[in-house]
Amino acid sequence: MSSVQIREAIEKVSKVLTEKPEKARIKNPPATAALVDGLKCRVTGPAGETLLTDMPAGVGGGATAPNPGWLMRAALASCNATCIAMRAARQGVNLTKLEVTVSSESDNRGMLGLDESVSAGLQDLRVQVRISAPGTSAEELGELARWACSHSPVGCTDAPSAKVEVQVE
Repeated sequence: MSSVQIREAIEKVSKVLTEKPEKARIKNPPATAALVDGLKCRVTGPAGETLLTDMPAGVGGGATAPNPGWLMRAALASCNATCIAMRAARQGVNLTKLEVTVSSESDNRGMLGLDESVSAGLQDLRVQVRISAPGTSAEELGELARWACSHSPVGCTDAPSAKVEVQVE
């Protein structure tokens, strides 16, 4: 889709949601992970989406697919990039370059349960945005990127404060 088509689509849905806010809240499609072998999982979605995850050999995996932590960083990077592109289109900014890199650190003691005071979560997330657009200043691009990243659904999901219900069957 072109920037103009993206802007028109966003404006159309924004008008509907402004007039009928009850339509804004949606149920997101589920993702189901099934253990395949060792620590390898196949993740599927309701429309036939499929991906594999595996853990590094150092913790008993086969290192045959990305690990879930990398997929989380990938989800954040792509969600931020998507939101930046949407905001740019809405503002009439023609991006000529957009790359979002997400990196983090972690302490494996948390995942392995070796120290209950150590979080298993990703720490020190860093989002690096490389962006350019003709006729748009670095300051304007920075403001656009920061605004978009602060409205990224993946980036705005705060796991410690998010309501998480675990159902075991």
